[in-house]
Amino acid sequence: MQLFPVILPTLCVFFLHLLLLRGGSASGRNVAVPHWLPATATWYGSPEGDGSSGGACGYGTLVDVKPFRARVGAVSPVLFKGGEGCGACYKVRCLDKSICSKRAVTIIVTDQSPTLSARADHTHFDLSGAAFGHLAIPGHSNIMRNRGLISLLYLRTACKYKGKNIAFHVNAGSTDYWISLLIEYEDGEGDIGSMHIRQAGSQEWLAMKHIWGANWCIVQGPLKGPFSIKLTTLSNNRTLSARDVLPKNWVPKATYTSRLNFSPVL
Repeated sequence: MQLFPVILPTLCVFFLHLLLLRGGSASGRNVAVPHWLPATATWYGSPEGDGSSGGACGYGTLVDVKPFRARVGAVSPVLFKGGEGCGACYKVRCLDKSICSKRAVTIIVTDQSPTLSARADHTHFDLSGAAFGHLAIPGHSNIMRNRGLISLLYLRTACKYKGKNIAFHVNAGSTDYWISLLIEYEDGEGDIGSMHIRQAGSQEWLAMKHIWGANWCIVQGPLKGPFSIKLTTLSNNRTLSARDVLPKNWVPKATYTSRLNFSPVL
């Protein structure tokens, strides 16, 4: 899914009004899944490829390089959660002992896939060709991919981006009156339920609005940097604050890396 920067401010305003009509932020957090659950899976892209070329979470070219590369996964709406499920990590393993490896493959949610069932709660994974092939015992990757649709089990797991801290990409088109950020490399739960920004010289945390995928925005201003960012996870309401992570002279299309991350556990 690709959105042009010119329509992002409009989306931000739309979701701001929608949130106000609903009486505030979304209620009800989803706790991490503690056990293996059934699902189905297919694969897309080239047989040994990375799968998505961007995806509905908005990670863009990040999906083509490590640590995302070949670990990307598109998930059905029950896990995508309107984009708030972006960045979450899952272990998946298949069930047929004649072809399936005993090892699980860890994937990162980077995209949305359509559900293959009329049931709204049906869970489906669309994996990269490489990840799908890794579910098989050695030498049987092509046989696995030829099956196309398989049954599997999945388990929510902690995201672990070794050597990475949380980063914030300033989306194209951002100004002093409209700032849109993409969140990258969150350890632990990986998903974000709320995001706040604090401008220079202020003690007030201003709520940002979720617009699509892993992108959040604020319409207010003029806003003055440097900016501190506070994140709260969707699943367990863990909070982290990155002080002055966006400098005073921030620019659109730049990525700014913090000095911290969540604990890599659920």
